[in-house]
Amino acid sequence: MNTQNIIQQMKEIFKEIPFGIEHTLKVLKNAEDIMEGEIVSSKEKELISIVAVLHDIGAVEAQRKYGSIDGVYQEKEGPAVARQILEKEGLSSKDIERICYIIGNHHTPSKIDGLDFQIQWEADLLENLTAMDKQQEIKKCIDENFKTATGKRIAYNRFILD
Repeated sequence: MNTQNIIQQMKEIFKEIPFGIEHTLKVLKNAEDIMEGEIVSSKEKELISIVAVLHDIGAVEAQRKYGSIDGVYQEKEGPAVARQILEKEGLSSKDIERICYIIGNHHTPSKIDGLDFQIQWEADLLENLTAMDKQQEIKKCIDENFKTATGKRIAYNRFILD
């Protein structure tokens, strides 16, 4: 499986929403940073990287259908778009189902059911925290959402001033 092919397809889809490419690549980097400090098999790393690349892939279709890229619409539209890409890349149906489950729920923390999903949640949240400006809100958000030691450490180092 070639993650670079998937990145190229993501960039093609996001031509209409260019900030989506930048956000996605930052989330991928965050996921890679978190995986470095956690115990994750090479197979899981591959799948988590793919989830990071495709997590917002439904945004363009959501914008077209609903005039909004809100999370609820991304969750609704993302799995079908991702599935087309993943089938073309030849992933197993089991891997496709897992990736699509995470994409279809990536704005719903109550659906987190594994380390792969948790790492994606934290990687995306690290990017979304940049939009918050109050230290107390950021600290509370980190404490409530980050479960991996690595993700929490990265978030504290990046956002909590001593």
